[in-house]
Amino acid sequence: MSICQACQSSEQKIHINWVEREGQLRKICDEAKAKAGDNYDCIIPISGGKDSAYQLHVLTKIYGMKPLAVTHSHNWWSESGWYNLQNTLETFNVDHIVFTPNRGLINRLAKKSVEMIGDVSWHDHSGIGSVPIGIAVRFKIPLLVWGESLAENSGRATYEDPVHKWDREYHLKQSAKKDADQMVGETLSSRDLYPYIVPSEEEMKSVGVWGIHLGDYIFWDDERQTEFLRDTYGWKETEMENTYKRYKSVEDIMSGMHDFTCYLKRGFSRTTEQASIDVRNGLLTRDEAFALIREHESERPEALDYYLKITDSTEEEFYEAMKKLRLPQMKDVDIPVKQKNHKNEERLVPFPEQLIQKFNKTDSKRKYLDEI
Repeated sequence: MSICQACQSSEQKIHINWVEREGQLRKICDEAKAKAGDNYDCIIPISGGKDSAYQLHVLTKIYGMKPLAVTHSHNWWSESGWYNLQNTLETFNVDHIVFTPNRGLINRLAKKSVEMIGDVSWHDHSGIGSVPIGIAVRFKIPLLVWGESLAENSGRATYEDPVHKWDREYHLKQSAKKDADQMVGETLSSRDLYPYIVPSEEEMKSVGVWGIHLGDYIFWDDERQTEFLRDTYGWKETEMENTYKRYKSVEDIMSGMHDFTCYLKRGFSRTTEQASIDVRNGLLTRDEAFALIREHESERPEALDYYLKITDSTEEEFYEAMKKLRLPQMKDVDIPVKQKNHKNEERLVPFPEQLIQKFNKTDSKRKYLDEI
């Protein structure tokens, strides 16, 4: 019987010499600082999520780095996520560049994304690579530092066999699946998709751009890191749709849609991934894990209503598009969907839109009072 890569990684993680790995990280940081001169030592792609907050803690507080924080904004901020991003920037006192695609482009991309990759978030999967790498080339900052290792829970690699070396197409291979040219269509032009074009190999080589994941060098523990960020820096958790944990992708109101589309394609999603980790770590029994999976994974997310609104789609069209992208082995399998029985803890409308609505109402009320 073969052992899956996620379980292999879990076993390997126990036996890795993390002191030796940390020494490698320290050497990388020292060399980056020595070469930077007056420039930034590295780029940290951040979302305001727990991983990027922890990245900033490690690199600024422990290794004394001067990073440039770079954000590709999915523009689907939750209220807690917006707070976490701003709090993180203020706490670690770092310079920050953010690219925010316009709302109309995101809406068109969300529809195309479901049709092309069976996920609502192509723009985010693609932008998390293209935007920081583009800034690295323009600002001549060679080192980019991401968070958890690909081996941590994805099953696509192990600590001893990383499978995919980081390169300019890393994020295309791991999550975006389609490049910008492949997304061009009736409602999307090459000009619309320009921000999602990754710099050429020649441009990257001229600067020496390369990337690492902290989780390959330090022991990664989602639970302990989240507790630390919460208790030390005031990082906030909130209810996440389609899973039982309250911290992963907290910044994104469409996170539940990402997980729901995964479930519709593969028959499992984030609840199964997180519960499997908790079973391996001794935090849950298998029976408890299966109970959580049954409770959360098949739930129709409230965020589906927002997706249907912004894409001018019907629910039938959405399910039909997802059915076409099922894994072959899931083609004739019944994938049940149940109704959610409560309102989400936070409004599943992008926080900037919530602010605009709030102040428009305030201004309208003030104008009305002035008139009478």
